[in-house]
Amino acid sequence: MKKMKIFEPAMCCPTGLCGVGVDPELMRISTVLDTLKKHGVIVDRFNLNSAPAEFIKDKTINAYINEKGTRGLPAVIVDGKIVITGRYPTNKEFTKLLDLPEDVLEAKSQPIKVKVTKKNSGGCNCKGGCC
Repeated sequence: MKKMKIFEPAMCCPTGLCGVGVDPELMRISTVLDTLKKHGVIVDRFNLNSAPAEFIKDKTINAYINEKGTRGLPAVIVDGKIVITGRYPTNKEFTKLLDLPEDVLEAKSQPIKVKVTKKNSGGCNCKGGCC
């Protein structure tokens, strides 16, 4: 099986799924990695803030950062070779890079509908968005 590593820029937490404004792309990546894990495929994911030693230990990413800096992160490495920089793989790219069946990452159910209700601002002047 192929070995994939994703090296990410510094974020507030290992997945970037914290705080009020969660990046939808980080949510997608976390979902994809969870789905792959359920199928027995492990993708290592390293955040510069929470796992800096991994950036030093991996010779490929270390050489890349020494040459290009961190602006090209995220960087995706498959079997020791950088295959994507500056963005995350699409679902199709994940399956192709890891030699998986195309339907592994297809949605199997309908999207979840969430009812949004307005909250009282509690005096903080946020109009119900953060309190």
